[in-house]
Amino acid sequence: MNRFVLLGIVLLTAASPLFAARSTSDLLPLERRRIVVERAEELAAIPELSPLPEGYVQPFAPADFDRVDSEEARTSGPGAAAQAQARPGTDRELLNLIASKISPSGTLILGDQSLLIFGKKRLRVGDRLTVTYEEQDYTLDLVAIDRTTFTLRYNQDEITRPILKTGKTHE
Repeated sequence: MNRFVLLGIVLLTAASPLFAARSTSDLLPLERRRIVVERAEELAAIPELSPLPEGYVQPFAPADFDRVDSEEARTSGPGAAAQAQARPGTDRELLNLIASKISPSGTLILGDQSLLIFGKKRLRVGDRLTVTYEEQDYTLDLVAIDRTTFTLRYNQDEITRPILKTGKTHE
């Protein structure tokens, strides 16, 4: 066995100059690398931009961007405190206002469950509905669904609203 190990070492030592002579560099020659670098510098150079024409309106930075609109002035101006006090005082009044803004597109009976349809969203009895009213979120419980009405609960108050037709008729 020692002979085979010794023979292997001799062969590897004798063959190593042959393998070393055959290895080549992965780098391109200097002249070809210079051409590639010059082309990359041309592509990376920032072009000189011509000035915009006179009267050009910037679509992403309009001149009156900082202008205060009427809604913003109404909610942050001196009358905002008085308006905040004009909000409904009881849960019942608040529920009535919020529920008037909710308009489902219809109902659907699937098996033994009634569903309230809002576009592609379907709610069943017991589901919760989060509604944003005057920049505040309110969570309402859906407690009943009928063919033409639905009932919502907020805290201890409940309200039943009709499902209004959207004006489309199918004949």
